[in-house]
Amino acid sequence: MPRSNRPRRRGAGDDDEPEIDLSRILTGGRRIEHRRSGSWNVQSVSPAQAVKDYVCPGCSLPVVAGTAHIVAWRADGLMGEASDLAGRRHWHSHCWKIGN
Repeated sequence: MPRSNRPRRRGAGDDDEPEIDLSRILTGGRRIEHRRSGSWNVQSVSPAQAVKDYVCPGCSLPVVAGTAHIVAWRADGLMGEASDLAGRRHWHSHCWKIGN
């Protein structure tokens, strides 16, 4: 009997595919990094998403629009999440790796 190339139906108990984490997709891959200065929320920004110029707190040079970079803000601040989010900063990826 010839082999069928059609995909087989999956049963209700078959769940081999990993569950998709929608929150990670919506937040752009935000993660928490622990450093000597505390815990930080870190999110990568792609060149397409970088539409404004910023000043990198690591080197005081501009992070030019269209440049991939990192956005970081405190994850363990005392004044609450809204205050931490308002204090977020845009870093060059290299400056974030060596600084803070």
